[in-house]
Amino acid sequence: MRWTSILALYFLVWVISAFAVLPFGIRTHDEAGLEKIPGQADSAPANFRPLRVIGYTTLVSLVICGLFVLNYNERWITFKDIDFFDKLVGASSEG
Repeated sequence: MRWTSILALYFLVWVISAFAVLPFGIRTHDEAGLEKIPGQADSAPANFRPLRVIGYTTLVSLVICGLFVLNYNERWITFKDIDFFDKLVGASSEG
């Protein structure tokens, strides 16, 4: 796999992981026991830390992308392993 493909894959996995990591550890003002500003949404985060989200997202996406590249090179799981339609067609034609 080319390094540009790995970089593109990493970027896609990073963006998807960011949305998955984003809600973890966030507390609202009511949960944190803080006073709300008039007009503030009830769901507004009180302790949003973007650098923490970026760090966790980077770690999660490194692991996922690394496993994907290793699977691509070592061929642990291939398309033939998850091709259920071929097995279903073969089973219906025998009986």
